[in-house]
Amino acid sequence: MHRWMDLDQVPPGFGPSVVTIGNFDGVHRGHRSVLTQMVADARAVGAAAVAVTFHPHPLQVHHPERAPELLTGVADRLGLLAATGLDGVLLQEYTLDFARQTPEEFVRRYLVDGLGARTVVVGRDVRFGWRNSGDLRTMTELGERFGFTVEVLDDAGAGGDGGRRWSSTWVRELLGRGDVAGAAQILGRPHAVRGVVVHGDARGRDLGYPTANLGPGITGMVPADGVYAGWMRRVDLPQELADGILPAAVSIGTNPTFDGRGRRVEAYVLDRDDLDLYDEEVVLYLVERLRPTVRFDSVTGLVEQMGRDVDRARELLRRGPGVPGVV
Repeated sequence: MHRWMDLDQVPPGFGPSVVTIGNFDGVHRGHRSVLTQMVADARAVGAAAVAVTFHPHPLQVHHPERAPELLTGVADRLGLLAATGLDGVLLQEYTLDFARQTPEEFVRRYLVDGLGARTVVVGRDVRFGWRNSGDLRTMTELGERFGFTVEVLDDAGAGGDGGRRWSSTWVRELLGRGDVAGAAQILGRPHAVRGVVVHGDARGRDLGYPTANLGPGITGMVPADGVYAGWMRRVDLPQELADGILPAAVSIGTNPTFDGRGRRVEAYVLDRDDLDLYDEEVVLYLVERLRPTVRFDSVTGLVEQMGRDVDRARELLRRGPGVPGVV
């Protein structure tokens, strides 16, 4: 899949293409249903399938106080988009200058001249251009003027809960409650966070459970405090290697037993104390929440509970979902 970070990187004369536009945060099952259908339609007419997406999220530019916590960082969003079969993704930097374009300017420059769009796939509630002044009717009128058709696809995807529409908002609600298993039903995969392993206070090693602590700059929404069963993927190692993806128990919280303050994400690789993960980039796939974070009256009580957590995580991962991306 071609990954363009600016319109100028798109080859001159690119096209014809089928193009869609969106934030695609989380690339959940609703997104993928639209994208896979779009890819199939593009293949049928000999066109390239392209998605236009944005970074940062538009609300982070216009109303940062209302901006959502993003489910996926850029690297993971691009990887998930590539998995749908897209031929290209234009990751457009979203700035105030970009936002000041009229609907016509955006369509002409990006979709028509830049990507050679012959079909533009949008949702019924599409909004674009300065102050979101463009809508479905605007896009249809511009299509008639510039020679592309507009296809409206619905990503509603009744996912249960009274037929509620699959959405990034719903995933955020579930993660905010620590319900990573529920979030996985909408995402179609375990939710993941990504970060670089840094030195911590070595308390886990002293307790018999050495942990890999993720440093600042974690991408992917960090769910509610608690202990989770999951998998650790070491980004720089091939996944098929024995140590490429490892079972883990993940702790998220402030370590209240030790009067901790800063919120941490740390992972203990089950039954391993021989790994040197410092400065490695890792991805943690969170499969199920084992329990909330609690304060223990003694270190002994904490260690005993950690042993139970590890036993439960080991059993759950043994009989539960396969390793993400491998089986």
